[in-house]
Amino acid sequence: MTRLLSTGRDSVNYPDRGATRRRELPAGYHHLHHRARIGHGQAAFEAAGTAVTTFGAHRASGMLVRAGHGAVRPGSRVVVGIGLGPLRISAPCEVIWTAYEPARTGFAYGTLAGHPECGEESFMVIRDPDGTVWFEVTAFSRPAAWYTRLAGPVIPFLQRCYARRLGRTVRKLAAAA
Repeated sequence: MTRLLSTGRDSVNYPDRGATRRRELPAGYHHLHHRARIGHGQAAFEAAGTAVTTFGAHRASGMLVRAGHGAVRPGSRVVVGIGLGPLRISAPCEVIWTAYEPARTGFAYGTLAGHPECGEESFMVIRDPDGTVWFEVTAFSRPAAWYTRLAGPVIPFLQRCYARRLGRTVRKLAAAA
């Protein structure tokens, strides 16, 4: 079942809430789409889905994550720590939508005030009819802080690098399960 939460108030710091559910991402943002093959079969799909929806993949890829326990739900808040040691930046987000379906599992979170970017990012595990399992990251973002504006094209490059790293991490977690 796919759920999109709308509380009647926008707590996110951008106007395009839920846009990662649609094929066409909003204009005026940097767009990211990354797809990585994870494996094959139901076991790989379930292990990858659990790793993604519990932030296990984020944590295993080196991110500091403060979130509730268990699978994500719309409205859940999460703070992702970006960077190292004293240079770590807190990036607060809210889960916008979730998908817990027979062939699709994942979620999207949107940025909150205090996040260095504004936008939305989805993390999906998809099982094709032939059993191939994929991990997909779809995002749109733009700078929300002086230092991300100053960094210019470095930020989209780092986002692509992290999406690739996350794909490799999900693949390893699914293979180990």
